[in-house]
Amino acid sequence: MDQPADWEQVRDILDVWFDSGSTHAFCLEKRKDLKWPADLYLEGSDQHRGWFQSSLMEACGTRGRAPFDAVLTHGFVMDELGRKMSKSLGNTVAPQDVIKQSGADILRLWALSSDYTEDLRIGPHIIQSTVDAYRKLRNTLRYLLGSLAHYEPGFAVAHADMPELERWVLHRVAEIDAQIRRDYNDFDFKRAYRAIADFCSNDLSAIYFDIRKDALYCEAYSSLKRRAALTVLNTLFECLTVWLAPLLCFTAEEAWLARHGEVKNGSVHLQAFPEVPANWRDEALGAKWEKIWTVRRVVTGALEVERREKRIGASLEAAPEIYIGNKELAAAAKGADWAEIAITSDAVIKTGKVPAEAFTLPEVEDVAVVPKLASGKKCARSWRIAKDVGADPAYPGLSARDAAAMREFDARAA
Repeated sequence: MDQPADWEQVRDILDVWFDSGSTHAFCLEKRKDLKWPADLYLEGSDQHRGWFQSSLMEACGTRGRAPFDAVLTHGFVMDELGRKMSKSLGNTVAPQDVIKQSGADILRLWALSSDYTEDLRIGPHIIQSTVDAYRKLRNTLRYLLGSLAHYEPGFAVAHADMPELERWVLHRVAEIDAQIRRDYNDFDFKRAYRAIADFCSNDLSAIYFDIRKDALYCEAYSSLKRRAALTVLNTLFECLTVWLAPLLCFTAEEAWLARHGEVKNGSVHLQAFPEVPANWRDEALGAKWEKIWTVRRVVTGALEVERREKRIGASLEAAPEIYIGNKELAAAAKGADWAEIAITSDAVIKTGKVPAEAFTLPEVEDVAVVPKLASGKKCARSWRIAKDVGADPAYPGLSARDAAAMREFDARAA
């Protein structure tokens, strides 16, 4: 039988697909440091009828099962406008150029924060937005490293003895940890990244770090509030570096070594995910503080207006009056230290008729705030305005709280 004119071409194509489909045999089975079947086959969406299919058919025919436990496919990389990259259009983006200009972790963050199930887009503006997102995560780690220079393990506070604010943060840690484990197991890196980024930006930087700066800087050395905050910051550092290690491998390693040096196995990539105690998860506490943050949004909105109108310079100059008509919000707000929560020198929950000049937000019903100026003198140490500034003759420019903190510091120094 005569061979067709294109027989050599047909044979070459068949050989190529057979070779790629049988890579599991000589790549996995022949190497002692790998296992068969593979945990994961990763390739582009064009391989559904290519490498994935030829591997499946060849392995099932010779081994009786697929050579992989899972398959993950991704789309193709396009430019910012969704066009195919080509030299003629001048819209190509070389990975090595991104790494040279911005670092390998920026390229990793772009890839892992993208929806790989669809075609991915990349370009100068997208890379810049990735750099901005990366900077927020890095700044969170820098803040933790700076604050933890004052951490001493012997000062650690047990969970049951912590203020509610610290227990709320640990509740959020438990929630994030559970979600991230699921996301990594599902190869949903975008969702894992989003959970970590939102936690750092919304819960930590915008709320917890801002509120606890006063305790970290101004509370007495032995203060329970200060020690509890440092205990939580230590936990946050240990969790965040390990959570981020699969995403930002170089940044997580840099932060880990900056804190621990060569101890603790020498690398963040040798650490297991932290074991989060079950009692950190407290749904009732979480729901309560979500209501508190709802009220806080109205307070901070009122203070922003005061700053914009030049009636105050900083929030510590204020002493807002807070009216809460919603029963659930009022119950959650009762007993909370609103001066601390709102970062003002004083704050009070009021009842009765709401003044006409009160500030409100359309999305938060039955909550109104009347900004007032705090009365007293400005503490030279904490910048709080308090009526007891100068009460301690030995520290005439300080409030009673700050004077006591300085007295303890002086005693320790002596």
